[in-house]
Amino acid sequence: MDFIKNVFTDKKTEVVVFSSTAIALYGYDQGMMSLINTNKDYLSTMGIGEEDPLVGIIVSVYYLGCAVGAVLASYLGDMRGRKPSIFACLAVTSLGNLLMFIAGLGFERGAMTLMFLGRIVMGLGVGGIDAVIPVYSSELNEEGGRGKALAQEFQSNIFGLNMAFAINLGVTHGLGKANQWAWRIPIVAMQVYPVLLLSFIYRLPESPRWFIFHDRDEDAHEALVDIVGKDEADEKLDELKKAHEEETSHAIGYSDMIYPSGKQFHETMVTVMGQVNQALTGYGAVSVYGPQIFQLLGFDVDTSEYLTQANYVSYFFLMTFAWLLIEEVGRRFLMVTGAFGISVCFAILTVLGGLAMNCERLGIPNLAVSIPGSIVLFVATGLFGIGWLAQVWLIPTEIYPSTSRAQGSAISVIIWGLANFAVTLLTPIGFNNLNYWLFLVFAVTNLFAGCWTWAYSPETGGRSFEDNQTFFSDSKEQNTWLVSRVNNGEFRHLPRGKEGDGVDGERQPLLAADGA
Repeated sequence: MDFIKNVFTDKKTEVVVFSSTAIALYGYDQGMMSLINTNKDYLSTMGIGEEDPLVGIIVSVYYLGCAVGAVLASYLGDMRGRKPSIFACLAVTSLGNLLMFIAGLGFERGAMTLMFLGRIVMGLGVGGIDAVIPVYSSELNEEGGRGKALAQEFQSNIFGLNMAFAINLGVTHGLGKANQWAWRIPIVAMQVYPVLLLSFIYRLPESPRWFIFHDRDEDAHEALVDIVGKDEADEKLDELKKAHEEETSHAIGYSDMIYPSGKQFHETMVTVMGQVNQALTGYGAVSVYGPQIFQLLGFDVDTSEYLTQANYVSYFFLMTFAWLLIEEVGRRFLMVTGAFGISVCFAILTVLGGLAMNCERLGIPNLAVSIPGSIVLFVATGLFGIGWLAQVWLIPTEIYPSTSRAQGSAISVIIWGLANFAVTLLTPIGFNNLNYWLFLVFAVTNLFAGCWTWAYSPETGGRSFEDNQTFFSDSKEQNTWLVSRVNNGEFRHLPRGKEGDGVDGERQPLLAADGA
């Protein structure tokens, strides 16, 4: 009851609920397309076959929209404010969704063109949301457990995934795969997210840090009164102003980030490779093509669809361990162990997938292979949620100053969009040509992701922005990016044994006013 009351009275709670719902919107799209891709009326309306490469292109082009949307939303967020940027992204998302819904509705000519346009436009909006929401949320929750807060928000991403697939599953089995409303209803149902968020956003405060960055101290003070109350607003305002003065010396532009000679190039490579490695885990493909993966393990179509839903439900609950562990063991440990664990799971699935395709010839009962395969896939999905879902979005907010945090998040979303474009485009081709050997590909890519993260990605949890900058400045002085060689491997794990370190450091602002 207290939580429900706080949703309408406590601004910090409102921000968390709003951010979580926005991130659920991103998860909804991944679950939405899973069964739409196999709907006979959808394929007929688009004029394509079930194994046509255009199936994957329609799915993947959305991610190109996300990449462009991240840049536009980041720029708008810096110039006009976080809230106006979020509002515009939600409106664009709603428009793109409606274009998808009406594609081929009462007409056939141009249906695919309109679907492509809708996917791109919706990608522009969702990509912008993914770029701005983590920045906005971190700027208004800097004194809470940063990792825990974002991991909890990303658990709602899995809720959106579950909601979309459940609606898909219900209407598909209720109306049949040849009914157009079996694919249109899941699309238009997504409208509940942007409509609710657009009707709620007026209640939220603008980021006080954004106001201070634009020399609007009075507006920042009003926002702080709204967030922390009158008693703490003055003190907090002084802290943020002092922090801003320190941050100005760290202000950077895109040229400082993307060119090897730039002073923030190292940070950008950590951000970029985080998103590349997340894509290499293969779970963008698992989210979109879940039923097809269970079919590779020997299940029929209906059973595969129900198992996909069960996998997503398990995914949601196992995600709880992400926010329970992220502040205790750190981002890096979860990412490395998660990648290696997923690699082992996909190696096992390669063997089981091969047996599943040859059960009859080998005289092996189907269930003797498919049941263990399902368990392994459930475990791998949970490992991804715990180790990789939230971390790659969190790290950019911890290694860039707030004056450049939006650009850092934009770069993160751009790489996420391009990487997932490639993965979702190539996965159906892999299904049609590699069959179960696709699992071996993901085993190798996960092994690479784990090795790269272990070698080059520092532990950013439990530290302020200034602390994290120590790693990058020292790595430059010592002429190495290897985490194990910078400061004797100090950044291989969370800081321990010092007052204010470890989990306590999670509750300190990213850039403390005293520069600590």
